[in-house]
Amino acid sequence: MCVTTQAFSPFLIFSVCIGFSFGLLYPRESETRDVRSLDGLWNFRTDQKGMGILQNWEATFLSETGPTEIMPVPSSYNDITAKSSVRDHIGLVWYDRKFFTPRDWALEGRKVFIRFGSIHYYAYVWINGVLVTTHEGGHLPFEEDITAFLNFGKSYDHITVAINNTLTPTTIPQGQVKFMNDSKRYPKGYMEQSFNFDFFNYAGIHRSVLLYTTPPVYIEDISIFTSFTKERGTNDNTGIIWYDVSVANPGYSENSVESAITCRINVYEGWDLNGAGVNTTALVATAMGCNSVVEIPKVKLWWPFLMDSNPGFLYTLEILLNKDGSKDVYRMPAGVRTIEWKNNEFLINKKSFYFHGFGRHEDSNIIGRGESLPLAVKDSSLINWIGANSFRTSHYPYSEKIMDLADRLGIVVIDECPAIGINNFTQSVLLEKHKRIMTELIQRDKNRPSVVLWSLSNEPLSQEKGADVYFSTLVNHTKALDSSRPVTFVTSQQSSNDKAVQFMDVICVNRYSSWYSDTGHSDLIVRQTISEMSAWHEKFNKPIIMSEYGAGSISGFHSEPSFLWTEEYQAITLKKHFEAFDILRQKGFLIGEMIWNFADFATPAEYFRPGGCMKGVFTRERKPKLAAHITRRRYWSLANSSFHVPLPEDLLI
Repeated sequence: MCVTTQAFSPFLIFSVCIGFSFGLLYPRESETRDVRSLDGLWNFRTDQKGMGILQNWEATFLSETGPTEIMPVPSSYNDITAKSSVRDHIGLVWYDRKFFTPRDWALEGRKVFIRFGSIHYYAYVWINGVLVTTHEGGHLPFEEDITAFLNFGKSYDHITVAINNTLTPTTIPQGQVKFMNDSKRYPKGYMEQSFNFDFFNYAGIHRSVLLYTTPPVYIEDISIFTSFTKERGTNDNTGIIWYDVSVANPGYSENSVESAITCRINVYEGWDLNGAGVNTTALVATAMGCNSVVEIPKVKLWWPFLMDSNPGFLYTLEILLNKDGSKDVYRMPAGVRTIEWKNNEFLINKKSFYFHGFGRHEDSNIIGRGESLPLAVKDSSLINWIGANSFRTSHYPYSEKIMDLADRLGIVVIDECPAIGINNFTQSVLLEKHKRIMTELIQRDKNRPSVVLWSLSNEPLSQEKGADVYFSTLVNHTKALDSSRPVTFVTSQQSSNDKAVQFMDVICVNRYSSWYSDTGHSDLIVRQTISEMSAWHEKFNKPIIMSEYGAGSISGFHSEPSFLWTEEYQAITLKKHFEAFDILRQKGFLIGEMIWNFADFATPAEYFRPGGCMKGVFTRERKPKLAAHITRRRYWSLANSSFHVPLPEDLLI
């Protein structure tokens, strides 16, 4: 496929023809597969006007093209140095490093892939000076077979990555590049980047870079769907996993002797977070065939946190492939659960589920949006502490490590694509990109038990012309890929003018009473929240989640009586919403409440925010504000009233 793009620089337009590929199964070591990380310290330099493309920087080492810096991978590059020119850079940056490919990897027809967990935004990848793949869009993985370009122990290999963070009206998310032509005020070529969101536009190699091998005939993809039935005459359930194994290179045969592909599926009780250490004595079910069903007697269901004493239970699904003596082994986690939705209820495993959680961000000091295992585990611990059972991946897909923790801990996820604040719905190129991103997102997360809802967008201008056709097309595309989960998007419009909500299964509404509207008047929250949410349900007769609400507070800022930006005002804002939610729950259609935000996060340079959004119940350093303790009492009380979960003894409020 050929496309015309400004991927390298807003100054340079290129026509690119290259095959599209994206990450499928997460790379896991097994008896037939090796995985090697390229994370670490890379060489880095910015490229102000795209000169690296014209001068072929990929053909040599970056250090030979000019001054370079050391850059950790994974991380955002913006806050690593002490230079504003790096933090605020618009356009192209370059990374490179050397690595060795083991000679053994060349044996027996093995394939070697390189996989990037996320690069923001445009990415071009060269191996030993050869362009091997490209990818547009952050937050999602992509990979490429690089077997033909490696040296396999003869000498080192050289990888170069060029990245452009420029956002335009046809990128997702959208942005604008404005050239300042007033020569009295701006130097020649001066430009500014603006965008339709309020978080910092972090860029870089944000997640791990992995090399992995497969046999010549290998397991390329696995799709599963789960359910359960009651075992007759008992209180036990039989778990059902429908599975479909896709095989790559199925015609390969060293001896040119055709033989059938065989698949064996083994199910073991439990899951090791690193995908290893299978306990062979814990085999609970087995099946034959690459597309079939496996049944698990006395199944342990995957339950959300606080709905069961053993939340997030996972099985190990082991796939054994054999073709002409070429074997492949792949193991993955599998949780058995069902979801259903009605016009006034959401059910998990046939029990009513009420979302109480947060919007979040991948954001922390220094590393920006870079993947961090300590931070992911810390955040998961705080989610457990506060009694939340869910979060939304606002406003883009999160790291697979964060999603792994959600699966394991029983935290329910609304999985959102990066289409924040989009408009201009008559652009066919925008719709096609949006469909592709939803394809990649579903491909990555379709087997996760934690993911129960696909979110197509956050706060699009869905009152505008063409939004109805755009989103109806996108909903149909999403449901064609996965009909087992409901579809939503998050609206900030009014029920009277939103053109797209009619196509959604669940209505998610963002509203900031007493903050962005009627600022300071917390006495209006209950009336306004009940009135607005009731209007949505009366018009569309669909379940509703209040997906964002709240107020900002500066940690340590107090006042009595309360005042804007104090911890007291944020706490009062939350408590007034809780009062409204209790009334709405009695009406029978509110299925969730999600505070904005879990933790404070970085924003662009703005005169009305002191360096960040302060709506978090935790600070950016993950220290609790007064709001965290108010929320903790609320969320544990919800679990206590619904599932008789004991309240923690250390509740402070």
